[in-house]
Amino acid sequence: MTPLERRSSISLALIFALRMLGLFLVLPVFALEARKYPGGDDPAMVGMAMGIYGLTQAFLQLPVGIASDRFGRKRVIVIGLLVYAAGSLVAAMADSLNGLLIGRALQGAGAVSAAVTALLADQTRDSVRTKAMALVGGSIGLMFALALVLAPALTALAGLSGLFGITCALALAGVAVIIWVVPPEPARHADAPHGRAIDAWKHPDLLRLNFGVFVLHTVQMSMWVAVPALIVQAGLPKSEHWHIYLPAVVLSFAAMGGLFSMERKGRLRAALLGAISLVLIVQVALGLLYSSGSTPPLAVMGVVLFVFFCGFNALEATQPSLVSRMAPAHLRGAALGSYNTLQSLGLFAGGALGGLLIKSLGAPGLFGVTATMCAIWLLVTWPLRPLGRAEAAKAASQSTANNIPAAH
Repeated sequence: MTPLERRSSISLALIFALRMLGLFLVLPVFALEARKYPGGDDPAMVGMAMGIYGLTQAFLQLPVGIASDRFGRKRVIVIGLLVYAAGSLVAAMADSLNGLLIGRALQGAGAVSAAVTALLADQTRDSVRTKAMALVGGSIGLMFALALVLAPALTALAGLSGLFGITCALALAGVAVIIWVVPPEPARHADAPHGRAIDAWKHPDLLRLNFGVFVLHTVQMSMWVAVPALIVQAGLPKSEHWHIYLPAVVLSFAAMGGLFSMERKGRLRAALLGAISLVLIVQVALGLLYSSGSTPPLAVMGVVLFVFFCGFNALEATQPSLVSRMAPAHLRGAALGSYNTLQSLGLFAGGALGGLLIKSLGAPGLFGVTATMCAIWLLVTWPLRPLGRAEAAKAASQSTANNIPAAH
């Protein structure tokens, strides 16, 4: 990476980290703490207040991505982070479950993931883009593990309202980073040719990647409905779950070197399919552990989660990188907006599906369904043919020059 690419990658990964840390701090404790609010005795409303963030974000990712194509990435990101901060403040001041729901919905309206990812794609060469995306994916995984460590202690000190206050402060810190740290965006996006948003849905391989991110985040959210109970069963108290999460996440970063090596050798498709296979294997393993009826060894759970985070981090790096590589340059924001829309829908669907499955089929049934989803995902993705670096650069150049979608 050039110094400018390193600065851009690290600073934009920091924006993701600040935003996701705020979100993840709330997730482990929201369902329990929300019961203390008026109206919190309704589990359906608690679930809605928890999941409404993903739903509003899903509706707005695509429009915000398109807006970043037309009006500039950094301007749209700043506005989105301010909306997210306002939602956090509303939730922090809420005195009822309805207030929490409004705050969470407003948080989701600050849907800047597509614009941030598009800006990262603008500021990095194709040859290093997967590495840049890996920094973002790694930051998300690390924030997830860090939130599991910090959330119980911070909740004891400040309550749920205090966590939302911290989330607001983190969002404002993200605004400072985008204004003063992130390098200027390429001027060409201010007056670049614009295509129709529907064009981003006309490429079969982009649709495969959109389907993939939906399944990935549906599976991720669903499995975490059951995984904590399995770790408790293995002998680790809930307050000490970070002892297994944090090493699994940190050690999985070391495996990312293999991903970069495969990309340099032109084997990105094999890396993508291998990462999907790892997530599938984890679902099968968790189903078998639950079905066995015996207490799973803690070491086995550690290995299973390590394998999951290896697959998850690789997918968080490769899939958005491929979207930015394969989308026409003038539709990059729209394509990444579509991608992030499906990601947000996956987060919403995963929470709802996980609760429904664990209630109706039990944990073995839940993992049976998530394993089936991963198997279908693998079959859908199998025909994908990623563009090579030279092809991607040539296609993007032709697309920008001719204002037509690049052929895939």
